[in-house]
Amino acid sequence: MEYLLSKMRKLYRNARISQKLFLAFSMTIAIPVFIVSFLFIRTQETQLYNEAMANGSSHVARLNEQLRSRMDMLENVSSTVLTQKTFIDFIHSNMREDGLRLVKFRQNHFEQMHNIIQSNEMISELSFYVDNPNLYEIWPEIYHYDRFWPQDYWLTLRDEGGAAYRLFAYKDGEHTLSYYRLVRLQEQQQKHPSIMEIRMDHSVFFSELLDDTGGDFFSVIMDGADPSKHVYNAQHQFSLHAGDQLEVILGSIHQQLDMLQQNSPIKVKVGDNTYYALYRYIAPLEAYVVDIASHHALMKEPRYWYGLVVAVTCLALLLMLLIVSQTTKRMLRRLDLVLSSMRKVRKGQLNEKIDTGLEGNETGDEIDEVAISYNKMLDELQRLMTQVVDKQLVAKNAQLHSLHSQINSHFLYNALESIRMLAEVERQPAIADALVSLGSLLRYSMQWRSDTVALREELANIQSYIQFINFMEGRGLELSTDIPQEVLSYAIPKMCMQPIVENAVHHAAPSHGTIRIHITVEVESDSVLLIKIRDDGVGVEPQVLAQLQAVLHEDLDTPIVASKNGLGLENVHKRLQLHYGKDSGLWIDSVKGNYTCVTIHLPWENVNLGGW
Repeated sequence: MEYLLSKMRKLYRNARISQKLFLAFSMTIAIPVFIVSFLFIRTQETQLYNEAMANGSSHVARLNEQLRSRMDMLENVSSTVLTQKTFIDFIHSNMREDGLRLVKFRQNHFEQMHNIIQSNEMISELSFYVDNPNLYEIWPEIYHYDRFWPQDYWLTLRDEGGAAYRLFAYKDGEHTLSYYRLVRLQEQQQKHPSIMEIRMDHSVFFSELLDDTGGDFFSVIMDGADPSKHVYNAQHQFSLHAGDQLEVILGSIHQQLDMLQQNSPIKVKVGDNTYYALYRYIAPLEAYVVDIASHHALMKEPRYWYGLVVAVTCLALLLMLLIVSQTTKRMLRRLDLVLSSMRKVRKGQLNEKIDTGLEGNETGDEIDEVAISYNKMLDELQRLMTQVVDKQLVAKNAQLHSLHSQINSHFLYNALESIRMLAEVERQPAIADALVSLGSLLRYSMQWRSDTVALREELANIQSYIQFINFMEGRGLELSTDIPQEVLSYAIPKMCMQPIVENAVHHAAPSHGTIRIHITVEVESDSVLLIKIRDDGVGVEPQVLAQLQAVLHEDLDTPIVASKNGLGLENVHKRLQLHYGKDSGLWIDSVKGNYTCVTIHLPWENVNLGGW
């Protein structure tokens, strides 16, 4: 706690005066407004929830009454049908014995039964299943019992009092509700009693439920025994929004359904969303009529209020910030001048002094005194920086001239010694070609018209060097490049690549063997030019590689000392860092027996790229 208080005190102490004033106004005005607004919104949320639950409960009760009314209508139709005794007796008699009698039945009693069915739009089909070996089937009204499934269902009907509903019928049950009723118990010659089946499409029987596509509540008929069976409108906004999670939501609600607790809403949480459910149990259907609503949908109006309160408060705070900013700007205008000058100095503009506007012997106030002292400090800072830069330039230039001399003499000595040995041993005309290559090398290295050259000139020098070594030593060194044309004209420091290629020729190739050297150039992040020189030679021992990397990461002000193999990579690396800073130089990567890759990092901004 003390640490937190200390941290807050530091933040407050380091804040600007305008920020402190703004914080004070916020504490006295904005916070009370927020608290009162959110308490009001919470009260409205509670009231809205209670109203939504009341409306949902009324809707569920209304659906329950409608469904029970339709079930009563079906039962009345079934009773009316069973009063047609002549029809019932005929379908249990020998219908095949007398054809004329069958025709009269078809024209009279059957047609009368058909009219009863057609007069009720809610019924899609009415069928009798009769265990009568002499039955004449007339589809879809009269079937032999063998076509009924499951055939032992009459036992369930008997236990249920002779009649029962199925929310999902045995036949086409995905879209159909059925009412089954025993017509006549089996006689001696029958194995099964007769069963009457009245079938109704879900789209008709649950028309109000399935026609509803909007509203906050989503109505579902759930089978009381099977949580996977439901009847609902798949085009309802709730169903479309829930998507793949709908089955999970319905399953979670089904687990909490209790016919003894019908007046208590159910609350379930699925994922990040909360859902409420109101329900009634329909005993004849052995199903529940359920209304479901998401917390998100019910509370969309309070969320709008929240957004409105936040928006209004933010606008008020913004207005307050503008007022505080203008007030402090007028009060501390000259202090702002001091701060503005300090910011420019931090960016390197050391000539940005403060104009105090004082005349003669005027001393001014405390802010003027700060400005005068600040101007004197800038003068002294510039003087000291000039001294330091002059000293560093003298030291760097001396070191660079020494490097030029060492590299040129080292290269010239090795070249002349090699030609002398070739002349004594070979005595061949090929020496003329070698001298041509050597002449190109010497002219390139000795003529320093500028400290930078185009990349194509450095590559041409390296090609002459490879040809010269191949002539001189009879080796098959291979040089390949992968360089975009637009990069070839960019200036790079002269002789920054040749020592690396020479190092690869003398140290990477196996004894009396050959290597392939591949050079690529790319620009990284529009700020760094990367030149990669890779060979497929013997590589570098891990211990030696670690030592080389350690040397390259030393302080650039350490003196350059030649190793037993010559100046080499350390020389080039330090030269680059002396001119272009610590972000430039060489990076080495190698795998013993596989390859060695030396990457030259240079600044890409060509206008700032100087030589050495």
